[in-house]
Amino acid sequence: MAVGLVLAGCANTVEGTATVDQAQVTSYKAEAATSAAAASSSRAAAAIAKATGDNCDAFRKAATTQVDRYNEFVDAHDGSAGDQSAKRDAAATALEDAAKTVETQVAAAGPNLPAELSGKFTDYVAAARALAAEIRKMSVGSSVVPLNDGSKKVNDALTAVRNGCPAK
Repeated sequence: MAVGLVLAGCANTVEGTATVDQAQVTSYKAEAATSAAAASSSRAAAAIAKATGDNCDAFRKAATTQVDRYNEFVDAHDGSAGDQSAKRDAAATALEDAAKTVETQVAAAGPNLPAELSGKFTDYVAAARALAAEIRKMSVGSSVVPLNDGSKKVNDALTAVRNGCPAK
């Protein structure tokens, strides 16, 4: 008997024409658009965070090496050490390598890297290359004024980037 009732219930048809509730359609479309925008925004935020992290991490590593080599050169120059020329070349190379690393990372990040931070990295690259050029000109007895000026610009750029990067 239960089977018969189910069959009888399914055999009934409903008369009329199907219609769409426009208020529900509008609400659904708005929810779908909001969801899509949130997903897109989330992807963009993740790309920005990754680009920032990748660039800041590479910068920290490159800057640490560059600062160490530069300080070793300054100590050798100030002490008129016998390995002054080797340390001069190592410092200049470290600055050039750091500049190239940072420049490559910034280019790879493209538009995902915030423009303000990208500008700070670009300023560092220019300052590092200029200091490397000044270092290569140094010899025993050379004036340290150009070196000090270049060092100040690099230090200012280092500070600006460090302040622009998230804390580690």
